[in-house]
Amino acid sequence: MWKRLRADTPWAAELMALADTDVRRATAAAATAARDTTLSRCAGARAGRAALAHLPGFRTGDALASAVLTAAAPDRMAIYDRRAHSGLRTLGITLSHAPGRYSRYIERIDQLLAAAPASIRTWTPRDMDTALYWMTA
Repeated sequence: MWKRLRADTPWAAELMALADTDVRRATAAAATAARDTTLSRCAGARAGRAALAHLPGFRTGDALASAVLTAAAPDRMAIYDRRAHSGLRTLGITLSHAPGRYSRYIERIDQLLAAAPASIRTWTPRDMDTALYWMTA
């Protein structure tokens, strides 16, 4: 399990009870979407997040899903967590908790990268989420 998640939670038991083929099918679809360079990063994030949404532990919140998507496509996706969200807020950038938050988060990161000085425009979204994290850590 990722970070400080507890393996004895109901959703973790549900996830472990699923057939391996079902989990592999969902994660393969998510990885394919996240890596698809014919899609914008935002669209890849949206499709990847949707592919995971039916799995226990991925139905609400975006932190765990973002970790899976970033592991699958580290040059395209970024980790979302409360600290990165706080970093955006520190910059005056709003991000609502409404459905679709992860793809909007990736869109905000793309906007930050596009507006950044030239030396930062070469950063990956993962580099940017790390910077957002450290802004409020």
